[in-house]
Amino acid sequence: MTVTTIEPTATVLARRDWLLSEIRTRGGVWTAIRAEEALRRSPWPTSGRNTARKDLRALGARGVLVARDNEITRRRTYVASVLNLRSAA
Repeated sequence: MTVTTIEPTATVLARRDWLLSEIRTRGGVWTAIRAEEALRRSPWPTSGRNTARKDLRALGARGVLVARDNEITRRRTYVASVLNLRSAA
């Protein structure tokens, strides 16, 4: 009998990639609350706000999202980074 195990990081990367796809498709400014609402409609509906916050932070660290801090509201928001597809030639 063989036992198949799933790498825990594979699920995390899949969820984050799904969230990134949603962010790029829907556009706009993203907060942890908005990301949590999107994750409720995902294959990971039990993901909470803390998971959404960590996913946004990780996507920002990857360079695919840009974090913006609002000094007045003391909230962090994220937007998709703009892809530069022009050639350097």
